[in-house]
Amino acid sequence: MMKIRKSCWLSLVCVFLITTTTLFGCSSPEANSTPDNSSITQTSQPASSGSVNMDNYKPRLDGTAVVEMIIKGKPVTIEIDGNAAPITAGNFVDLVGRGFYNGLTFHRVVKEPQPFVAQGGDPQGRGTGGFVDPETKQSRYVPLEILLKDEKEPIYGKSIGQQATARTPIVALPHKRGAIAMARSQQPNSASSQFYFALSDINFLDGDYAVFGYVTEGMEVIDTIKQGDKIDSDSAKVISGAENLKK
Repeated sequence: MMKIRKSCWLSLVCVFLITTTTLFGCSSPEANSTPDNSSITQTSQPASSGSVNMDNYKPRLDGTAVVEMIIKGKPVTIEIDGNAAPITAGNFVDLVGRGFYNGLTFHRVVKEPQPFVAQGGDPQGRGTGGFVDPETKQSRYVPLEILLKDEKEPIYGKSIGQQATARTPIVALPHKRGAIAMARSQQPNSASSQFYFALSDINFLDGDYAVFGYVTEGMEVIDTIKQGDKIDSDSAKVISGAENLKK
């Protein structure tokens, strides 16, 4: 199971990072098999965690783009930042342009004991799937991509947050309320199509998961998402910046 681990909330939960409890958790897998406020889960076949060559990596977003989704009949506008996260942003914008997200379910929503995340983007609707290219029949994975504040180039393929260092780095794209970021497995290079909205400031995830944009309009809609709600059919689209996507 793919999990994001976090620091204790009110001293009631163990420290979790996005990984399996069998390797890093403080309780049994069975005890954590039901999603809770301590993890973001997705299961899939992770990509290799070996070195990542970013030369000419595509799709990538060179610049910014704006995406609109209609959720529960209401629009949500998201600004996608390809300047700070070109590979992660390019993957998302490409999937939006393909119509991949239309009609998909938010399979995991955690609001208690504090607002945490609303997660979707799995074509199977259970947190078990990702994007498979219809032409190559191959699963697409993107590397973990983290840009530190005041740096020019992102760090690829390596956790640099609490998962690896027990510290929270100062990143260019923090997990503030309204952030959109990619879910992944314990392997850093295993993000595919599943994403999550941050329902509050959850900066303890900085450096371990790739934020690639922010909700600029419609956060009140995100706040109302319940597990099982869907992105409306034929509604997710790139409304500006599509020319910045390199495929």
